[in-house]
Amino acid sequence: MSGLLTQRRILVTGGANGIGLATVRRFVDEGASIVALDRDKVALALLAQASTEGRIHVVAADVADDTSVATAVATAADALGGLDGVVNAAGVDLVADLETMTLADWSRVLAVNLTGPVIVMQAALPHLRAAGGGTIVNVSSGAGLSPLKHRTAYCASKAGLQMASKAVAMEAAEFGIRVNTVCPGAVETELFRSSIDHAPDPQAAYEAVRARYALQRIASPDEIAAAILWLTSAESSYVTGTAIAVDGGRTFH
Repeated sequence: MSGLLTQRRILVTGGANGIGLATVRRFVDEGASIVALDRDKVALALLAQASTEGRIHVVAADVADDTSVATAVATAADALGGLDGVVNAAGVDLVADLETMTLADWSRVLAVNLTGPVIVMQAALPHLRAAGGGTIVNVSSGAGLSPLKHRTAYCASKAGLQMASKAVAMEAAEFGIRVNTVCPGAVETELFRSSIDHAPDPQAAYEAVRARYALQRIASPDEIAAAILWLTSAESSYVTGTAIAVDGGRTFH
């Protein structure tokens, strides 16, 4: 690897699974020290055991709980001696008709996908300022750019995250902090597989999803991590307030 993140100290939410886990691994390869935040304690324990160089720390927290987030971010900053970057990769999905979706369903999706990243950014901002600048990358979705049927809450949460990120980018720029968003399409993760496997015909469901994409395939988590890496590294030093579609062409296809 090229050492793009040498000596960077970065918090990754959702860091024990899926895109977050791929990001943690890629960032460590590029020289960063990481705190992976996740609510999955079993996956966190496995990740901690795999950290042979001591550059991965773990903390259990629910991003939808502001008290838990405040404690976790403070713990992360203490463990790393400060923070230079944040990646908000934690997220949940919901497939439901509008008429059958409950208020609890709606509230949970918004709490994790929109409120969660906002309170993480709020807690991390003083540490990024103290470091003299840094980066925030929020993982939104192509569904925040172009809607999907039966995903009202998910689409709303991801579109909201993009606009919240742009607003924070304006506020944080004076402190040398860049804030950007990546918008993946379908990615081979447990979250994606759970949706497909619960369909009446999983193979037909998979093919229907794949057909939405100009590249005619589902992404790997590593492909999304590569985009997150670019936005976190100095290679994107003049990029802020943007939402980049990393979606195989779905949003224009």
